[in-house]
Amino acid sequence: MASTYSDLKFELIGTGEQSGTWGVTTNTNLGTAIEEAITGSADVTFASAQVTLTLTDTNATQIARNLRLNLTGTSGGAQNLIVPAIQKFYLVNNGCADAITVKNSTGTGIAVPAGKAMLLFNDATNVVDAVNHFNTASVGTLTLTNALAVAQGGTGATDAGTARTNLGLAIGTNVQAYDAGLTDIAGLAVTDGNIIVGDGTNWVAESGATARTSLGLGSIATQASSSVTITGGSITGITDLAVADGGTGASSFTANNVLLGNGTSAFQVVDPGTSGNVLTSNGTTWTSAAAAGGGGDYAMQVFTSPGTWTKPADVTAVKVTVVGGGGGGGGGRGDDGTRSGTPGGFAGSAIEYLDAPSVPGPVAVTVGGGGAGGPNPGSLNSVTSGSGGGTSSFGAFCSASGGAGGTGEGIVSSGQFVQVGAAGGAGSGGSFNLSGSSGMGKGRTGHGWSLLSGGGSVSGPGPGNGTAASGYGGGGGAAYAAFPGGSGGAGSPGIVIVEWWK
Repeated sequence: MASTYSDLKFELIGTGEQSGTWGVTTNTNLGTAIEEAITGSADVTFASAQVTLTLTDTNATQIARNLRLNLTGTSGGAQNLIVPAIQKFYLVNNGCADAITVKNSTGTGIAVPAGKAMLLFNDATNVVDAVNHFNTASVGTLTLTNALAVAQGGTGATDAGTARTNLGLAIGTNVQAYDAGLTDIAGLAVTDGNIIVGDGTNWVAESGATARTSLGLGSIATQASSSVTITGGSITGITDLAVADGGTGASSFTANNVLLGNGTSAFQVVDPGTSGNVLTSNGTTWTSAAAAGGGGDYAMQVFTSPGTWTKPADVTAVKVTVVGGGGGGGGGRGDDGTRSGTPGGFAGSAIEYLDAPSVPGPVAVTVGGGGAGGPNPGSLNSVTSGSGGGTSSFGAFCSASGGAGGTGEGIVSSGQFVQVGAAGGAGSGGSFNLSGSSGMGKGRTGHGWSLLSGGGSVSGPGPGNGTAASGYGGGGGAAYAAFPGGSGGAGSPGIVIVEWWK
């Protein structure tokens, strides 16, 4: 009869078999198979997949026969360890980075957390916990090396005070500390209408009438000369109570009226009157009356560079002042002062009054730059022209051209230098326009005046550069022509001023 094998693969020698060799088989059963089942430990290596252990018909060493399974390797996420479906204890030490579920092919098994060890039992149908109860009465006092954490169902402490704190039950912080007065209140009968009153020693429950007597209140219905009556939960007789007693001094109110303090024992009642009225005071009484006349709210925005004007709400009228950029003065060079550049023309200007409805939305604003002065021509008896100024505008409503650049020749008369400037641009679109015209200068005086500017000065009678215009829209000064000559002054930039009223 041939050998057979147990569930743990111990070799069972058939009757009369292995004559003369049965000792080898028996020694392997005892020294290998039984030792593995009782005390053996074997490594089970994972490689990012589940592992299945099997038992074959041999009493030679087998991983699945060992009592302790040491899980190692790379789990790559939670995995399963499939063990043979036989009755057997396993002590599983999970050295992997993820939980490993130990199960047979049909059961649900037990998950062993990463870094933990568990004693499990395979009942041939399923793998279950081998221990689920400790009887401290029989094993004595159970001692833990470290306090069991709150997350594990413990208190995380070895004393009562710390345990209460860890559990959010600190006395005096999370829960009310013991108070004898609270004990008194807790012991009082809950009777409808009772009032809790302190008698100097304890808290007692008294009926309403008794409590009022204890507190010295007597009957509410007869208190003081200005009595109050409580009917159906409401209190009447308060409105005509004097101000000194906490009332208003008025017996009734009218809808929309206001009460104003008058410095007396009664409030002053003021009717709102006509729509749009305002409250005014003469130092003694208040009156509801129409607002005093005035110019209304006024605002202004100044643009010295391009931008956008957005009409505010409630605007009734708009005034726009537009000034273009001034022209640059001419340059010149001569040997006798008979040739020179002319001053730059001042800019055109426009003033426009607009009704608010005619300005439907945001308005683009442009601001003209000042013209550059003509450079020193570098050769005798020559002149150079300054450049013209830029146009300023308020949308399509009004605009003003810049002044022209200075050109031409000057005139010497009795030692004083007189120049006639080039024409400035005209303003347009305004109900009141200021046309640009020629700038003029005499000696070192200013010339090229605009609506909002003085012109630059002409150099001379000695040689030199013309000065730049000041303000907004002025023409630049011209250069005197005498050797070595000079350059013209720059025109001043334009401006747009927007004013409005509500």
